[in-house]
Amino acid sequence: MIRTSLKWLMTCSLCLLLLALWRRDVLPPTTELDTVLLTEPLQTQITQPAFATTTGGVTYKVQPLYDYDLVGLVVSKHAADTWWDYIHREANDHLNVMDICVVWGNNVRNGVYQDLSYSSGQFTCNIRANSAEAFAAFDQTAISNNHLLTDQPALAKIIKKVEIGDQIHFRGRLSEYSHNHGFAFKRGTSIVRTDTGNGACETVFIDSFEILKSGGQPWRKLVWLAVIMLVASILGWFMQPVRFND
Repeated sequence: MIRTSLKWLMTCSLCLLLLALWRRDVLPPTTELDTVLLTEPLQTQITQPAFATTTGGVTYKVQPLYDYDLVGLVVSKHAADTWWDYIHREANDHLNVMDICVVWGNNVRNGVYQDLSYSSGQFTCNIRANSAEAFAAFDQTAISNNHLLTDQPALAKIIKKVEIGDQIHFRGRLSEYSHNHGFAFKRGTSIVRTDTGNGACETVFIDSFEILKSGGQPWRKLVWLAVIMLVASILGWFMQPVRFND
């Protein structure tokens, strides 16, 4: 009887885990979005000298170009330290801790962001529309892939907590950065929202970062609940006494 109950618990917890993992990255509906996401990014040209900073044993030269202030909905992300990311590793790029792809403005106002799917590569954000109508309605000037730079461990920790579906607000400086650690490396930044393709990403040296509202609730909590249930049922199964037939 106990083994039968444990078997059902294992099956149910596994199904719940798979469902929660699938649903945790579903984007929230427009009714759950803060109206501040309707605003456009704020960008102001600045005159600031380049500065040096050392991260991961590499010294970088950072040249700020514009102050930048963005509020948006995270639709895709890529952590630079993920195991399969060889570009950051080969480039000795420890300053770029995370790439986040966000939407705002018209794409939030008309809800069309829900009709597209998003994915991130090592330096790209890719979109795919479910229909020609959705693609036509999508405002490609109200989406950006942001390379987030920081030399502060506390800020990096906050940034790495970002999940798809989160509503975020960050301030920083659109910047170029480079190093000469064994070879010459340099990466620039977009300074307009109308460009596409290679070089269209915003490279932002982060001054502040805030998660305004987390997405994926309660599915993210259910992931952990399902894991606990699954582990408990497996342990319970193996702790049952072995019965031998006479």
